[in-house]
Amino acid sequence: MGNYAAMAFTDPVKQLQQRYGSRSSYARMEQYRYVDGLTGQEAAFIAERDSFYLATIGENGYPYIQHRGGPRGFLKVLDKDHLGFVDFAGNRQYISVGNLTTHPEVSLILVDYPHRTRLKIYAKAAVVNLADQPALFSELDPADYPHRPERMLVLTVDSYDWNCPQHITPRFTVDEMASVLEQQASYIRSLEADLARYRSGDITPGGGPDQRV
Repeated sequence: MGNYAAMAFTDPVKQLQQRYGSRSSYARMEQYRYVDGLTGQEAAFIAERDSFYLATIGENGYPYIQHRGGPRGFLKVLDKDHLGFVDFAGNRQYISVGNLTTHPEVSLILVDYPHRTRLKIYAKAAVVNLADQPALFSELDPADYPHRPERMLVLTVDSYDWNCPQHITPRFTVDEMASVLEQQASYIRSLEADLARYRSGDITPGGGPDQRV
């Protein structure tokens, strides 16, 4: 697996780094930062995501960025070098899949908005027909999620890097908010129960049992 910085820092990028004074520190990153595949940290992070952004390259040279969503963990780590997911039926434009026929190189960005964390991945994508690898489809298909599968995409990871949290605005899903608000709702229910007991005379204003005779 390659070094993300070495792949991302092309000659024009290096020239700008040199111009603006950041080249020396990034040169060290190119030389010394190396990882042999996805680790448990990346696998755990990916397993918690319910969406990611996928960039492909069109025949016209323009990039195309698409949001991919599904149930949590629909993008799966197959091994330390491979990711996979089922491509759901959508608006039938087929831009990303069409781009892959001539340019298999892709880039992914996965974001954890509540914790302001993002993971960037360079990979090469292969389109796999559902009928060609039924065992793989069984592993990747989110059976409990309403969808119509069309194909699978298997990504061979070339490199990855964690990005800084700067300018990531915290956002929360309905499920994440429900988990937090449930604690508040539980406390309110306990207060309401105490109030009902007080009104019925079961407890005194101090909270203890009613001592009246």
